[in-house]
Amino acid sequence: MSDTASRTSKTSNTPLTERVTLPRYPRSNGYDARWTVENQMGPNALWLLEWLAPALGLDALPPGARVLDLGCGRAMTSVFLAKEYGVQVTAADLWIRPEENAARIAEAGVADLVFPVHAEAHDLPFGDGSFDAIVSVDAYQYFGTDDLYLPSLTRLLKPGGRIGVVVPSLREEPEGARPPGHLTPWWEPDFWCFHSPAWWRRHWTRSGAVAVETADWLTDGWREWLLWCEVVADESRDEWHVRMAGRCAEMLRVDRGRALGFARVVGRRLPEHG
Repeated sequence: MSDTASRTSKTSNTPLTERVTLPRYPRSNGYDARWTVENQMGPNALWLLEWLAPALGLDALPPGARVLDLGCGRAMTSVFLAKEYGVQVTAADLWIRPEENAARIAEAGVADLVFPVHAEAHDLPFGDGSFDAIVSVDAYQYFGTDDLYLPSLTRLLKPGGRIGVVVPSLREEPEGARPPGHLTPWWEPDFWCFHSPAWWRRHWTRSGAVAVETADWLTDGWREWLLWCEVVADESRDEWHVRMAGRCAEMLRVDRGRALGFARVVGRRLPEHG
C-alpha cells in the first residue's frame, strides 16, 4: 500500500487492529497496526503523542507551522504530526539514518512536509527561533535531565513557542540510591533518568527558560504500556524487540502502576529568554 501509515487495512490486520484500538486515541486508531509494530522503538509513540497534542496546542498551530520532532526514531511521530496537523516537521534523530526515514516518510505520502535529518541533541544544526513548537516522545529523558539543556534547546523556539515532551516516569522520586524494591530484578542504570511529573515541573521551572503549563501523569498509562509490550512480544519480527518487550511486560505486571508510567510536560518559551 503506497500510503502505509494512513487508514488501517481492517481486513488483513483485524485481530491485531482490535488489540490496539483504544477509545481515547481516535487519531492513532486510524494508522495501520502492523506499521506501528514494525516501526516501534519502545512504548506506543502515537498514543503518547496524541495524549500530548491537546496540552501542546497542536490543533491551534497554523498549517505549515514548523515543528521539531526531537528523537523521532523511525519517524512515526513525524508522519503523525504532518498528517494530523498539517505542519512542517523536521524529523531529527541520532540513531536512525535520514535516508531510512526518508523512504518511510515518502511511503506515508508526506515527503513534502517531513524532512529527516541526522542530529545529536546537544549539537542541533538550527538557527534561533526556527520552530513554532518542539516535540519529543520517549526520548527527552536521555538528554534533558541536564540542568543546562532546556535553555539551550528553547533558543530554537520562536518567542512564545511551546515545547512538549512525554517520557517514561516514576510516580514519586525514590528515596536514597536504591530503586523501588519490587523493581530491583528489572532495574537498569538507564532507569535513573525516569523522574516524576513534580520533578520535571521543578526542573523546567528553575531553568528560567519556560513557563510550565502542564506536568502531569497519564492515568492508567501502565496498562497501555503493558498492552503494547505484549503486542510487540507477540507480533514483532525482530527477536531483540520481542525479548525486550517480554522483559518490560514482566516488569509492568509486577509493578501494576505503583511506580511506573508516563509524564507529560509542556512549557512556553518566556519572551525574555534568549
